[in-house]
Amino acid sequence: MINITIPTPDITITKQDSPEMSNTYGFTDFHLVPRDKGGILMFLNEEEDLLFVGKARKLRPRLKKHFEDNVSPIKHHRDEVTKILVCLIQEPVDREIYETFIIHELKAKYNVDKVFY
Repeated sequence: MINITIPTPDITITKQDSPEMSNTYGFTDFHLVPRDKGGILMFLNEEEDLLFVGKARKLRPRLKKHFEDNVSPIKHHRDEVTKILVCLIQEPVDREIYETFIIHELKAKYNVDKVFY
C-alpha cells in the first residue's frame, strides 16, 4: 500500500477586502508565487472548503490564467475563492499524483474531469 499525504503549502495567498494596491479579484500577492517553478494550486472558499486543485509546470502564469482566462474551470466561481495554497513540486509525475490524491481526499468541488468517486 502506498502512503500519500497532502503536501504542506509553501505559499498562502489570502484575498483582501479593500486592497490599496492593484489587484485581481482582491488578490495582491501573486508576486510571491515563483514564475519558473512547478507545483500544485489549491483554491479554497471562505469556509476553507476546497473548490479546485490544479497543477502547473510554471505556477505564476497558470495562476493568473485562472483569473483572466475564459476556459478556466473556476471562471464562474472566481468570487468564491478567498485563499490560494501553493505547493512547490518539481517532478511532473509527483504533481499528477498529488493533484489526483487531493481531489479525491478533499472532494474538490469544481474538479469534474478527474473524479472517480
